[in-house]
Amino acid sequence: MIEVCPKVGLGCLVMKDGKVLLGKRLSKLAPGVYGGVGGHLENMESVEEAVRREAREEAGIELGELRFLCAINYRELEPKHYIGLGFVAELKSGAPRNLEPDKCEGWDWYGLDDLPQPLFGVAARYIEALKTGKSFFDE
Repeated sequence: MIEVCPKVGLGCLVMKDGKVLLGKRLSKLAPGVYGGVGGHLENMESVEEAVRREAREEAGIELGELRFLCAINYRELEPKHYIGLGFVAELKSGAPRNLEPDKCEGWDWYGLDDLPQPLFGVAARYIEALKTGKSFFDE
C-alpha cells in the first residue's frame, strides 16, 4: 500500500492601499473561484522563499514583509489533503501581470468589503484570519 501524505500549500493576500489582489482560477483545482497568489512548498525550500517565488511566477510582483495569518488543515478537496499556510504582505514593487494564463483569468484589486464570489476555500479563510485574528482552521 502506498502512503499518501498531505501536501504543504501556501498563499498570500497581497495588499495595496487597503485592497487585496485576487485572480479568477482556471486550473483543474477549483476552477471559477477567486484566490490570491500561492502554490506548493518545494523540497528543501524555505516557506518565505516559496511565497515570494509564487508571487513572482504568477503575477510578476515583489512582496514586502510577510506576516503569518493562519494554518489550515484543508480536506475540502478530497481526495487531496493540504496543510495550508496563509500570509499577508504589502505589494513592494511591480504591477500584477497574468503570467500563468492557463491557470488564472487575470488579477485585480478588491476592497475587503467588496470581494468577488465565490472565493477559493483557503482564500476565504485567509480573509477571515485577516479580519478576526483567528489563526487556525481544521476543516
